[in-house]
Amino acid sequence: MSAETPVSRRLSSVKHIILVLSGKGGVGKSSVSTQLALSLYAQPDSPRVGILDVDLTGPSIPRMLGVDEGFPVHQSSDGWVPIYVDGPTAKLSCMSVGFLVKKKEDSVVWRGPKKNAMIRQFLSDVRWGELDYLVVDTPPEYKYAQSDIVRKGTSDEHLSLMEHLAPLQSRLSSVIVTTPQAVALTDAMKGISFTRAVSLPILGLIENMSGYVCPCCGEVSNVFSRGGGEEMAKREIIHFLGRLPIDTQLVDLLDNPRAEIANAAARETISDDVAPVETPHLAFRLLDLYRLTPSFTLFRPITEEIARLVKSRPLDGTP
Repeated sequence: MSAETPVSRRLSSVKHIILVLSGKGGVGKSSVSTQLALSLYAQPDSPRVGILDVDLTGPSIPRMLGVDEGFPVHQSSDGWVPIYVDGPTAKLSCMSVGFLVKKKEDSVVWRGPKKNAMIRQFLSDVRWGELDYLVVDTPPEYKYAQSDIVRKGTSDEHLSLMEHLAPLQSRLSSVIVTTPQAVALTDAMKGISFTRAVSLPILGLIENMSGYVCPCCGEVSNVFSRGGGEEMAKREIIHFLGRLPIDTQLVDLLDNPRAEIANAAARETISDDVAPVETPHLAFRLLDLYRLTPSFTLFRPITEEIARLVKSRPLDGTP
């Protein structure tokens, strides 16, 4: 049995930790992480969800969730308080280095040891509390040689994550994100190789940007290609979770959620004396608008399958 660490103590009340991996940038990994967090939050059993953005050089989760400005992180006697995206409901928490930089356009130029220390702090010093799911949006690339897998002190964020999360192996799993093109599939193999090298179970693979949804008629056209991710999943004996087309409604929403929320509010004609109806699953406007996108309908069965898989995993941590 692994010795208790500050990270394992802090995350002792987190049931499932899901790492989202890609192997290269530009495949929509962060948008998939955001959708996974929102879709898990919207499940009927009303789970508590956290999303941790460890893409230290390119944090995008705060912007996609509409909390990139005016949401400072506070220190409490029990550690950093995460940002609650859903407000007082406090069932969707987020932490990112994007909350810690002075300006959102500032770059984070850190060497390996400082990145490792930051990841350790995110895991051990953030007051996550009780969570059903912690979604971890990881950096896009794997910068290691094969021999580096077992080398201590490596600066790679993925290895730092796995080292700190080692005592929680039975609760760890991953999702691989790729696009259908051959170059993306080649890089996605790096993610698969990484999970196998560190014994990280793969829940499945998502083929993102698989076609394009016409905003006028809803027809899906295969702009790039289709089926590459599914074929790779079959070849590598990995569960294929599904494919997601390019959805302009989702792009607009996650690119500038504040503007989309403001535009939606301007279109509404609710009288001032009628209070809005709130439910545990419609606690904030971003989720309302996400539910209206074609992506929400397509992502729902993927989320249900991920939730089923993590809940059915044996306690010894085997896939």
